Amino acid sequence: MADQTLDATDHEILALLREDARRTLSDIATRVTLSTAAVKRRIDRLQELGVILGYTVQLDHAKLGWPVEAFIELRFLGTSNVDEIVQTTTRMPEAQAVFTIAGDPDALVWMRVRDMAHLQRTIDEIRRSHRVTSTKTLIALDSWQRGVR
Repeated sequence: MADQTLDATDHEILALLREDARRTLSDIATRVTLSTAAVKRRIDRLQELGVILGYTVQLDHAKLGWPVEAFIELRFLGTSNVDEIVQTTTRMPEAQAVFTIAGDPDALVWMRVRDMAHLQRTIDEIRRSHRVTSTKTLIALDSWQRGVR
């Protein structure tokens, strides 16, 4: 879907929902100077168009005992296909996201773990895959994400 089907008000509504997906229709309507019914119609349309895929909650992973974030570059045998690359880590609870990449490396995996020992065990598990030829791990010291407080 091309971005031109969305107007400035649609983008403003999306920005407000990214700040707080629990924001009321009434609050959004006040901020974008539309009626509550008009905002509901726009949000419904954004969902039908597939722009809004769902709603989620932001967690404090440190308070849940998973404070360490790492990114692991993976290189695979040349005969590996994209599905095999993705499946190598998606079954792992530590994996937050897997990005397949054109070029070198083949994939970048975003992981969350409890501590360095947990990270080491996770990397060892990935390396046991007979298709992974090498890994490189980057540990995040801090992070910022758009739309995340």
